[in-house]
Amino acid sequence: MTSTKQDKEPKEQQEDLLQQIKEELTKLQARIGPRFRRAEVRQRAHRFLEGLLTDIPRKNGWQMAEHLGESGPRGVQRLLGEADWDEDAVRDELRTYVLESLGDTEGLLVMDETGFLKKGKRSAGVARQYSGTAGRRENSQIGVFLLYASQKGYAFIDRELYLPEEWTSDRVRCREAGIPEERGFATKGELAQQMLARAFATGLPVNWVAGDTIYGYDELRLFLQGHQKNYVLAVPETHLVWIRGEPQPVGLLAALLPKASWVMLAAGEGGKGPRLYEWAWLQLPEETDIPSEKKHWVLLRRSLSDPSERAYYRVYAPANTPLAELVRIAGSRWRIEEGYEQAKGEVGLDQYEVRGYRAWYRHVTLALLAHAVLAVLRAQINAQEKKGEPSRHASR
Repeated sequence: MTSTKQDKEPKEQQEDLLQQIKEELTKLQARIGPRFRRAEVRQRAHRFLEGLLTDIPRKNGWQMAEHLGESGPRGVQRLLGEADWDEDAVRDELRTYVLESLGDTEGLLVMDETGFLKKGKRSAGVARQYSGTAGRRENSQIGVFLLYASQKGYAFIDRELYLPEEWTSDRVRCREAGIPEERGFATKGELAQQMLARAFATGLPVNWVAGDTIYGYDELRLFLQGHQKNYVLAVPETHLVWIRGEPQPVGLLAALLPKASWVMLAAGEGGKGPRLYEWAWLQLPEETDIPSEKKHWVLLRRSLSDPSERAYYRVYAPANTPLAELVRIAGSRWRIEEGYEQAKGEVGLDQYEVRGYRAWYRHVTLALLAHAVLAVLRAQINAQEKKGEPSRHASR
């Protein structure tokens, strides 16, 4: 049974957790049910979600079919590839469910990508490309994801499949994989911007946006500024900023700062305790003549053991924002890495055996729903423990 704790649970607690998951899944099914037009498809989707939330070793077609009591994977394949339901509408229900359960005025959105290692050439978007999952160039698909995080917890709210130019320039190959004619090439940053635009259009409570270097480019930063969203976005050491009237790579700024500028702060908790680094920041000149309550900074981070190991961030935030808050947001980006680990390890995010474009979106959307159920239960358990109340998970 998938657990909200790392340690093995006693039998009674496992049974209690199973019941909580069943109840939460029933509430979620009532929400998404209308998005499945036929009762048979609606029921199969519910059983599929149940399967994702069990301890099936692999959430692939054959093992999911066995869990569903079917003789082969055809039913599962049909649910993901051919059945009549709206995966984007289900995605919207996912976002609403997460925000109703975890929403907070200080909410944070994190954008990032992850790789799905695949064999062959027919799966939509598959190519030999860099995969952070493998740490090298591998035959893989790349998904770009948006995660919502708050003090209550964190869960994914959106997803997009990255299509390399070798795919979008070959329309025959695209048609064979079921990729819509209107789907052209988009960078990972552009896909992230599309997801952010969808999220902002709902009026969701979000105060900060964070992302890795892929997402720190000018157009995306200007987009966020236009929506008045604070951000801490990583940038490469070659990124240029205006200092003393001329452009300077951020990689050279560390040499300009006096020793007293550096402060040791923790960027959250890691597996071995606080993630301690030295941090410094430098306010940048105003980009326009229009007065603003928000300012621009460069945030610098360096390793305690090797000061030459550095990271750099562009920041847009209220002028009175303390350095410790910016460090906290920079460290919060790791929530999405934890989310990937959970979603792949607990609900089979990466264990699909589909090739089609639409089937990818459908499997991933259902896996993110299953992960959200666990995230919501974790939040409920944590809230009870903070109040000193015995949780159903902790005791019967």
